[in-house]
Amino acid sequence: MDDHLPEDIQMLVASVREYVESRLEPLWQQVEREDAIPPSVLREMGDLGLFGLSIPEAYGGLGLSYQGYVAVMEELGRTSSAYTNVIGASTGLFGMTVLHAGTEEQKRQVLPRIASAQAIGCFGLTEPGAGSDAAALQMTAVAHDSGYVLNGTKQYVTNAPIADYFVVFAKTDPTAGARGISAFLLERGTPGLLTSPPDEKMGLRGSSTGQVILQDCCVPRAALLGGQEGTGWRAALSTLDSGRVSLAAGAVGLAQKALELSLSYARQRTQFGQPIASFQAIQWMLADTATEIHAARLMVRAAARGLDAGRRISREAAMAKLFASEMAGRAVDRAVQIHGGLGYMKASPVERLYRDARILRIYEGTSEIQRLVIAEDLVKNG
Repeated sequence: MDDHLPEDIQMLVASVREYVESRLEPLWQQVEREDAIPPSVLREMGDLGLFGLSIPEAYGGLGLSYQGYVAVMEELGRTSSAYTNVIGASTGLFGMTVLHAGTEEQKRQVLPRIASAQAIGCFGLTEPGAGSDAAALQMTAVAHDSGYVLNGTKQYVTNAPIADYFVVFAKTDPTAGARGISAFLLERGTPGLLTSPPDEKMGLRGSSTGQVILQDCCVPRAALLGGQEGTGWRAALSTLDSGRVSLAAGAVGLAQKALELSLSYARQRTQFGQPIASFQAIQWMLADTATEIHAARLMVRAAARGLDAGRRISREAAMAKLFASEMAGRAVDRAVQIHGGLGYMKASPVERLYRDARILRIYEGTSEIQRLVIAEDLVKNG
């Protein structure tokens, strides 16, 4: 427990940890097998406020500080990554984009439903030809008298197959580069809006990912997020900063779970007449993982404090995401090694953690992109 957090946040974090251990973690094999979170659990999580963590109380959320939000996301990261993914995409990416870039009418239209999990949101930026170079997106939004006609495809969109609301980014002025990108708020059922079946993935079982396909999708001018063209790229970058901090928090939780499982197994697994925890080779792996988790957690909390202070934290967010995601990869690799053959078996939660951790270095900006963000800021600002 973090004594630096307010008492009410400490109590919330403790209750989330108990919920993860007693309710969510026992379901991990079912989620893996069915590749879906049971709808009843999503509703239950909505009732508990887990989809409204960072949404202000005025819009039906809990209105947590970012420090409180990342503390809760770390706890959720200690079980199947499906939970941090569905909440992170609906509340963190979609919800924060609407909160910071939307009109008051748009906020009141969708945020209370997102906060209660009556509706799920998603954030469509990546395209088949625009991944790390997201500003190269090709989706277009052509204005006409009554609104816009959108055409294009987004891919690898978390929550797309189950989403009720969509934020998508499209070029309203193809000649203006990033300054010609606008954001749009769409609702499922809009003519011309299609989603693909869920993608089959290496890990993240239970987290639905797919394409958002817009074919002559006609939307009213009220669908333009914020009511102003050309502001989409700035909104996307701002949202990604906070999203990367949230993702890093989940990575810390995942690594913490790997350490807990490894420590428990090392204490009870006997070889050569003694627990393997007594062997220096195992001890050093445990020590390295614990040290790196501590460092990553401090980086996440420092970035969250910057967000709470209203500062631009692109460098800190990139550092936290880079270090925490790569740290988690090392932590789960050591966990598999400590578990030996058991760690390679599907019945072991360590095997799931190993697969889930690999995506952390790819989505919401690859490790290579994080290094570019950090280096560019260093060169510019010192």
